[in-house]
Amino acid sequence: MFPDLSTPPAVKICGITQEQQARDIITLGADALGINFWPKSKRYLPVEKAALWLPNVRAETCLVAVMVNPDAALLDQLMQEALVDILQLHGDESPAEVGRLLDAGAHVIKALQIRDRASLAQIGEYPCETVLLDAYNPGLYGGSGETFPWELAVIAQEEFPEKKIILSGGLTPANVRQAIQQTHPAGVDVASGVESGPGIKDLALVAEFIQEAKLG
Repeated sequence: MFPDLSTPPAVKICGITQEQQARDIITLGADALGINFWPKSKRYLPVEKAALWLPNVRAETCLVAVMVNPDAALLDQLMQEALVDILQLHGDESPAEVGRLLDAGAHVIKALQIRDRASLAQIGEYPCETVLLDAYNPGLYGGSGETFPWELAVIAQEEFPEKKIILSGGLTPANVRQAIQQTHPAGVDVASGVESGPGIKDLALVAEFIQEAKLG
């Protein structure tokens, strides 16, 4: 099940590690859930554990695999077992690698760390329709809580109108409405901004975030 990006903003809650939290967050109105398969992440969930419950919720939401430079074995398992709907790539994956995944039938979001206006040029190099713009934080690959410079998202949309842009980086219930009003993204993505601890979501914060995002 894919989120409707034609009536933005879609809301993705990232770094889900537990089936019951996944179900609760779906009930609260999230459009997509992110599952982190990068072993160095504080929100890492081994694919063997995720495979025990992802099929139970996949019909109810859009599931996104969050990865950093994934190996072929992980990609093959996710695609062959149909554990997720979208592959979200946060590493050094090249445009050619993204293109090969698209040719293989995968749906791909390329996450890009944006430092300044010049770094927006990379958006046009990737063949995927949707890109996620995150704060520049070398080595962390997302989930740091650092705020993304929102004005660059506006410029990105002007320069690449054919792309769907997801805004990430430092979003919280307190600022997501303002971020949406300023940037009008196709979607917003949050992890640390709605947590009580790494990989454990504060459902009250999740509910507030979704409400504020939908009002934006």
